[in-house]
Amino acid sequence: MAYNQVQNATNRTFERTLSYDKYTDPKVLEKEMDLVFSKSWQLVGHVSQVEKPGDFFTVDVAGEPIIVNRGKDEVIRAFYNVCPHRATKLERTEAGNKKILQCGYHGWTFKLDGQLNKAPNFRGEDAACVKDACLRSVRIGIMESLIFVNLDDNAKPLSESYGDFFEKLSKFSFLSELKRTHQRTRVVKANWKAYIDNYLECDHCHVAHPGFVAALDMNDYQIITCDNYSIQGTVVKPDKKYGSVNLDEAEMQGGSFYWLWPNLMVTIYPGPGNMATIQMIPIDHETSLAVYTYYFRDENLTQDEKDLVAFAEQVRQEDIELVELEQIGFRSRAFKNGRYSSSEKAILQFHEMVLEALND
Repeated sequence: MAYNQVQNATNRTFERTLSYDKYTDPKVLEKEMDLVFSKSWQLVGHVSQVEKPGDFFTVDVAGEPIIVNRGKDEVIRAFYNVCPHRATKLERTEAGNKKILQCGYHGWTFKLDGQLNKAPNFRGEDAACVKDACLRSVRIGIMESLIFVNLDDNAKPLSESYGDFFEKLSKFSFLSELKRTHQRTRVVKANWKAYIDNYLECDHCHVAHPGFVAALDMNDYQIITCDNYSIQGTVVKPDKKYGSVNLDEAEMQGGSFYWLWPNLMVTIYPGPGNMATIQMIPIDHETSLAVYTYYFRDENLTQDEKDLVAFAEQVRQEDIELVELEQIGFRSRAFKNGRYSSSEKAILQFHEMVLEALND
């Protein structure tokens, strides 16, 4: 959807939201996996996970097994984690370091750049027909040390897909000092879009997030829609703390909360240099996996950093309770859809993009 279309759409108030069958129909999720998740940039990791040649990690993206590694030439690449011989999943561990990649079925081996090394059961004349059998590459993009992949070979480059988002992100000078320190997951009994909807508005904050409202100046809270992403945030109230973090002396004085199409949220909280990402990954049409990843300077968190994580976790727990209750309502015959308020323009943008992707 064009940016000016979104802007025009935000001028309409009291429009109907996505029909609730979009949150409860398994056939809708099937279309989303094919038309949304398989055609969008998906965050898979951070460069700190592949610091040395041979370092690798494995992930699943839209149901596809993926392996990301750093080659001997220092280049970070992504491949389908599938052997070209008989479609066997190649690497079974989550992460590690290897000089060569080997399939556990017939012993085929591959170099770190994906080229075939040896095919033991193909000799003599047979060898000629597999000499070009290599791992199939996956489009990869790295911006601000974040590693993304896209299953769509024809997708726009990552650097062109989210307007000026990465330019905005680069202004946080401490980001280059951060590394991926830890990750937590949580099964959420709600459709993936319900969590995104919740993230994209703060009308519920006064009701559901007392700690969040106490720390941030909600009178100056802003939500801005941009090219395939949105940003929201405000400044910190004077002399406020969460835990032992003195926000007046923090490296950042305001919270910044970004959403990137379709299912990635990036948060930067006031306090010690930090970043966190949230990904909502569909398990089924009414269940999602929330992946919370934290980035700090060191794995051994200071007390201030621990307090910041506890603060963020509390807000997320409050949100999960809300969207799980919402999912119950989605299944009810009472209503077929809801309404947008004039302050929910970021949700409207998200819903318009969903409908466009699904050709609805």
